[in-house]
Amino acid sequence: MQQVIEKAAVLIEALPYIQRFRGETVVVKFGGSIMEDEDGVACILRDVAFMACVGMHPIIVHGGGKAISRSMKESGLPTRFVNGLRVTDDATVRIVEHVLNHEVNPNLVNTLESFACKARGIHGDDIMAVVPHTEKDPKTGAALNWGYVGNVTEVDTAPIEAYMHASITPVITPLGRGADKHVYNVNADEAAGAVARALKARKLVFLSDVPGLLEHEDDPSSLFSSVRVSEVDGLIKRGVISGGMLPKIKGAVETLRAGVQKTHIIDSSMPHSLLLELFTDRGVGTEIIA
Repeated sequence: MQQVIEKAAVLIEALPYIQRFRGETVVVKFGGSIMEDEDGVACILRDVAFMACVGMHPIIVHGGGKAISRSMKESGLPTRFVNGLRVTDDATVRIVEHVLNHEVNPNLVNTLESFACKARGIHGDDIMAVVPHTEKDPKTGAALNWGYVGNVTEVDTAPIEAYMHASITPVITPLGRGADKHVYNVNADEAAGAVARALKARKLVFLSDVPGLLEHEDDPSSLFSSVRVSEVDGLIKRGVISGGMLPKIKGAVETLRAGVQKTHIIDSSMPHSLLLELFTDRGVGTEIIA
């Protein structure tokens, strides 16, 4: 009986959050090592199915980097990254497009539907316009070029909204199309942020390989439960925000400034971390707020 009472208490705690977020749009981005864990992916997608069942509008933007690297290796193509972004030539982008649009995405859609959650895939290159990503070498000042890697300039929200209105969960690949009509690879964090901004989503959630933003990289107890936009520049200068966390935090800041109310960074490996962050009083990760 005690276990039944405890389960009821959990539902009661979740009730005000369910009521608050009913009808709201939440963009969920996930990728990284969890994509290689079938049970871990299923756990996340079960949480997404729960969100849809209680009346929220979850939207998934996913990565697939390890699957892409594996396919490139099988094809005899080298994998090269510069500043955390995959250098993407013509042969590479064909593999990226095939793996994301025709392997990873359908698998995620099928898994969601196995939980009685209606879902459809959307190819990012059908809805996201991009320009080529370039940076300058900090030492030489010379322009760096990643080939077919793009920055999102526009998102056509009509297909996404059509699915949402039909109570179908969209599952989106991080790809875009340039003015040259070519498909471009897009950083999945950036793609998720662009989708959240275009839809004026209530929340943007980054599912990460770490518990959230940590003061000390190897110390989970140093987790920041909340970070304000005004604190971000100082944390970057101190080196607290660096590496793979940098694009997430920068994307979160841009998203908040565009009208999204709150962003979260949570650990994808913790069972039901998505629900714990959204539907409990304490949460489990880092929230970035204005």
